[in-house]
Amino acid sequence: ILIKEKEMNLLEQIRELVASTQEDHDRFYSKGNAAAGTRVRKNMQELKSLAQELRLDVQATKNSDK
Repeated sequence: ILIKEKEMNLLEQIRELVASTQEDHDRFYSKGNAAAGTRVRKNMQELKSLAQELRLDVQATKNSDK
């Protein structure tokens, strides 16, 4: 299966963002660190944007195959 570089890059960005959020997630929930919670929220907003971008690209690719 041939995967376009753009989509692979988006998926990799999503993976890296989720992985980098883990430590702040733990700090917020286990230690009550409010600043870590802010970073988690910021990262989740970025994740939402990346996911939407990937979703739109998948839909466009699917529709162009018809």
